[in-house]
Parts: sequence; structure tokens; C-alpha cells
Amino acid sequence: MTFRFSNYLMALLLTPAAASAAVPSVAVDIPPVYSLVDRVMGDLGSPNLLIQQGASPHRYSMRPSEAGALDRADAVFWVSEALTPWLTHSLETLGDDAVSVQLMEVPGTRKLEYRQGVTFEQHDHGHDDHDHDHDHDHDHDAGHGHAHSHEGMNPHGWLDPVNARIWLGAIAESLATLDPEHADRYRENARLGKADLEALTDTLETQLAEDHETRFIVFHDAYQYFESRFGISAAGAISLGDARKPSPARIEELRDLVDALNIDCVFSEPQYNPALVESVFGDTGVDTSVVIDPLGTDLPLDDELYPQLLRQLADGVVHCGRASRG
Repeated sequence: MTFRFSNYLMALLLTPAAASAAVPSVAVDIPPVYSLVDRVMGDLGSPNLLIQQGASPHRYSMRPSEAGALDRADAVFWVSEALTPWLTHSLETLGDDAVSVQLMEVPGTRKLEYRQGVTFEQHDHGHDDHDHDHDHDHDHDAGHGHAHSHEGMNPHGWLDPVNARIWLGAIAESLATLDPEHADRYRENARLGKADLEALTDTLETQLAEDHETRFIVFHDAYQYFESRFGISAAGAISLGDARKPSPARIEELRDLVDALNIDCVFSEPQYNPALVESVFGDTGVDTSVVIDPLGTDLPLDDELYPQLLRQLADGVVHCGRASRG
């Protein structure tokens, strides 16, 4: 009896649930990155989210549970220091022994600079010094330059699905190196995820084909990668790229330009008090009803969050365009 019981215990120890302990512990910064990593990990496990849904990644203080997840992590996938400057220090102290993958630095990632001013200068030359990927590349340049004192690379690169496809491969290779036993599964999951994103990109290009002239203002300059990929263009932003509170002068300048620029819609965001948009633009005649979100704040936290996020953005632009066309 004792011998059989010991065998039973041994069988339990060898079940897949026990074997999954070998899967790396993974931490990620924002929900869209969670979704991409979750797609690659599949049924082997899920990452730990360091920034709770609904919070701004630009400024954040981790909860003890989130700091603990970072401390235990074997791998950390995060967008960039420009998006989460506070996370750099945390990685040096808590995540110093983890594999750190800064996704905006993955080779082939498309990088754009912050746009300039309250309204974004329009250029027709279509150049992008950092655009290394020409697959599905419709570079309808939405204007490059620096946004006042907020200079340099715009870190919101996950909103270009071609970047996301590149990142799926990088995530899979990092996990495969850490966990060779499951390397084939990570790579296969990434392959399937890439195929799905390629199909989604084609679908969204078709959906947005009539909206290249739709005129809208965004809450902050987070959507440039999505705009440039799909040939649409925001006319300006209420706030700067890091979502700092806009000055009264900036808001007044935007109000004055609503008519001059033929603005159809002003999009708000759930993280930054949509009532502000209504109070500032509610009497201008533009549509302020659409809330868009670069992070998937209200979406279920799973591997479908990322494609759902892109669909929501496209739906918001289409809603605005249809309203303007009557």
C-alpha cells in the first residue's frame, strides 16, 4: 500500500501542472504587451501585469504585489524607458537578474518622433528615417518633429500592428532561450499570432479606406503609429505625448482651430477625465461622444485584448467619419 501511494505521489509530481513550474516567470508593463506575451505563452502560463488597467504608464507607483512580481521575474517585456521612465530604476533594483526586453529597441521596430505643436504640421514627403519594415507599409506621414519640450521618440509603438508582429517573434525567441523545453510551442504560438495580426491589418485597412480625410483631435499624441499605418491623421492633441495636463492656452488654441481645421470629432480617453473634452469642446459642434483608448483599459486582460484594441480604435475613427459624412 505504501509503495503504491508513493507511486501515486510520484505520478502527481510528473503531471503537466507540476511540469509547468519550469515555465519562466514573466512580467510586463502594459495591457497590450500582456496580450502579446499571453499569446506567445499560450496554455503554458500567463505574464504578470506591473501597471494595473486604467492607470497611466507615464507615471505610476507599483503596488507591493506588482513589485513582488517584478522581483520574481525571469523575463520582463516592456515598451521603453520613454514610456515608463520610473520602471528603469525598478528594473535595476528589483529586476536586475531578469532578462529585460525593451520592445521599442527590438531590431526592425518602426520608430516615429513626437509631433510638433498643438496642431500637427502636415508633410507630404512621407519619409521615416527609422522605418525598417515595408510589409503593409503605407507611410502616410502624419508629420514629424518635436512636441514642444517633449522631444524624441514617440514610445506608443504597439499601436502599429506590424511592430506587434515583430515583437511576437522577439518574445518567442526570448522565452525559447529561457525555456528550451517549450521553445517550439512559443515559436508556433508566435507564428499563429503573426498570421492573425496580418489578417487583421488587411481588414482594418479596408475598414478605414474611406477615412483618410476624417479630421479629428486626440487627447494625447499616442496614436501616431496607428494613424501612419492606416493612412489617417489626427489634426492635433489636447495634451502632450506623455499626457501631462494641457495648459489653458493650449486648450484655447485648439478651440479656435476647430473651425479652421474642419474638425469632425474630438476623442477623449477613459484615463484622463472625458468630461474635460465635453466641457471644452461641447459647444463647438464637433462630436465628442467617442472615447478611444491606447491601452485597452476596459477590455478583458487576455490574448485577445490587443486585436480588440485595434478594432476599437478603427471603430472610433469610422464612427467619426460616418458622422461627418452625414
